Amino acid sequence: MGAGRARSGEVVPRRGLALSADLPRRLTAEGVGTALLLAAVVGSGIMGERLAGGNVAVALLANTLATAAALVALILTFGPISGAHFNPAVSVSDAALGGLRWRELPAYVAVQVAGAFAGVALAHAMFGEPLFSASRHARAGPAQMLSEFVATFGLLAVIWGVARRRATAVPFAVAAYIAAAYWFTASTSFANPAVTLARAASDTFAGIRPADAPGFIVAQALGAAAATLLFRWLVPELPSVADQVVVPREDS
Repeated sequence: MGAGRARSGEVVPRRGLALSADLPRRLTAEGVGTALLLAAVVGSGIMGERLAGGNVAVALLANTLATAAALVALILTFGPISGAHFNPAVSVSDAALGGLRWRELPAYVAVQVAGAFAGVALAHAMFGEPLFSASRHARAGPAQMLSEFVATFGLLAVIWGVARRRATAVPFAVAAYIAAAYWFTASTSFANPAVTLARAASDTFAGIRPADAPGFIVAQALGAAAATLLFRWLVPELPSVADQVVVPREDS
């Protein structure tokens, strides 16, 4: 029951068992990738604020460019191993369409959250800040919640829309969308529950008050669900490419 047999008579592992055995590698890639992403987001925010001389627009521009560049590099680096979700909203949506096994989802989410906090601590350590400190950056109100819904809806729409035709372009499409959403959304586009939780522990340019984080996460979940349901209807064959999100894994 543990193996299938090729026509040549060679015994080959079943794909399901291979995926299970490969899970530690994929989880490590997700955790390390998410940590480096948060280090880029928070670290560039600190650097930008320190160098901008009080000019918030310049600080945000620096934060945007560093985040977008890091996204492209990290997705290309870790995508062939884990899919490079780095985001519980992406992982849940992928599981809903069959690209990620439901029993593997809790582990994906756990390492994404842990990696996000590790990345915040790493950024703080590099800039001589306390490893963790509750943010005082207020991001509350209906406009912020709507912004996070739109940011996450757009992110999942880009992923599902591009993955079905040009999977190799997804890293660049995701980075381009996030760079734009930093500027056209009032919330500066967190679009990621793990990122939101970790940034609540950063009293820096990129932070969010812990009291505001739950509202962001609810809006992100609704945005991701809406985009996934819409594209499931627009593109009925979408589940056939679900195992290629964010980019195709080596086991796909």
